[in-house]
Amino acid sequence: MKKILFLTIVMLSYLTTQAQKIYSVKYENQADVKVYVVKYENQCDLKVYKVKYENQAGKNDGKWYFVNYENQADKKIYFVDYENQADIKIFFVDYENQAGWRNKNLMPKMF
Repeated sequence: MKKILFLTIVMLSYLTTQAQKIYSVKYENQADVKVYVVKYENQCDLKVYKVKYENQAGKNDGKWYFVNYENQADKKIYFVDYENQADIKIFFVDYENQAGWRNKNLMPKMF
C-alpha cells in the first residue's frame, strides 16, 4: 500500500512540474493551438520568452522551450499568417522576467 501511494505521489509531482515544451508544426490541421506573432507588445495575449534549456521552461507562464521532435512536445503550435486566424496572439520578449499572460482568459488553451 505504501509503495502505491509513493508511486502515485511521484507521478503527480512529475506531471505538475513538467515544462511547457513547444513544437512548431508545418500544417494547421496538426496543431493544438494556432498562434500569430504581433508587432507590438500591447497587442498580444501572451508574452513569450524562448528559453535555451528544457529545465528553464515554465508550465504555462510564457517560458517556452522549442523541441526538435513532435513527440517531445506538450503543445503543438502553428504560426498563422493573419491575426484573425489565431487562437492566441503572442509577442516574443527579450528577457525572461517579461514573459507572462496579458489575457488570462486564454490560459486554458495552452494547458
